Amino acid sequence: MKKYLVTGLVILLPLAVTIAIVVFIVDFLTKPFIGIVSGFLQDMNLLNKGFLFLTPEQVVLYGSKLLILLCLVLFTFLLGMIARWFFFKALINLSDKILHRIPLVNKVYKTTQEIIKTIFVTDKSSFKQVVMVPFPKGGSYVMGLVSRESPKVCCEGVGEELYSVLVPTTPNPTTGFLLMYKKEEMIFLDLKPEQAIKYIVSCGVITPEHPTQIPEEPAP
Repeated sequence: MKKYLVTGLVILLPLAVTIAIVVFIVDFLTKPFIGIVSGFLQDMNLLNKGFLFLTPEQVVLYGSKLLILLCLVLFTFLLGMIARWFFFKALINLSDKILHRIPLVNKVYKTTQEIIKTIFVTDKSSFKQVVMVPFPKGGSYVMGLVSRESPKVCCEGVGEELYSVLVPTTPNPTTGFLLMYKKEEMIFLDLKPEQAIKYIVSCGVITPEHPTQIPEEPAP
């Protein structure tokens, strides 16, 4: 008999203590707001009906606690998200300042940062226009992407307006040549940059008119 009683206590006591702690925490968190939320639900005529063995007052009470807990969880989540965002932003700013102070590294970092900002932030028209330009000599042409106007000092050097054109290499378009052309030397194409890159990467196999290659049927 004693063994059964001890076994029952071992099972029930941890469960009872857990429930008591959870109830205490819920009451502690919801008690400051319970009056406001309960009054709001009653004024809006929400949850003013009994449910199963619960009276209307109990339904309002428990509904208010549940609503308060949901709001607290949402508030805690948003607070954590904002705190992490500010933390990472401060961390990025700190690393940015450190990299700007390291000799040699700061030159590479600043240059790369300026290029990325130029491409993705400051000038949305960069590399959007596909052109055909003479290269490596007159009579032969390659596809290129117009980046922007050439530096003013270069334009003044030849006495004409020049445009910087990136000519990607085949089949690796991450490398290429940066050339400067007069506007009349460029042939503007009605193509998207993605189409031009596919043409270059495929070594001319994938063209805008034939996006996919149709396999030939084997001879009978």
